[in-house]
Amino acid sequence: MDDKTVLNRITEMVDEEHRLRAEAQAGHTGTDEATRDRLRELEESLDQCWDLLRRRRAARSTHGDPDAQGVRPKPEVERYLQ
Repeated sequence: MDDKTVLNRITEMVDEEHRLRAEAQAGHTGTDEATRDRLRELEESLDQCWDLLRRRRAARSTHGDPDAQGVRPKPEVERYLQ
């Protein structure tokens, strides 16, 4: 997955996240369990994508192979301290 693909996926997920949050605030979808689960899934997937993008850029800046970087499992990415 190249940087452009990762960035496009991030944009798609952010757009969906914003739409779901806006609909919930407007009372269209409420805060049902399915919406909360989807938002949690989006947040975790976004964390994975941002992590991958950072590691690809770091590899490139140190003359490494950005394509050697893969998506880390959600539990691993979610344990990071911000």
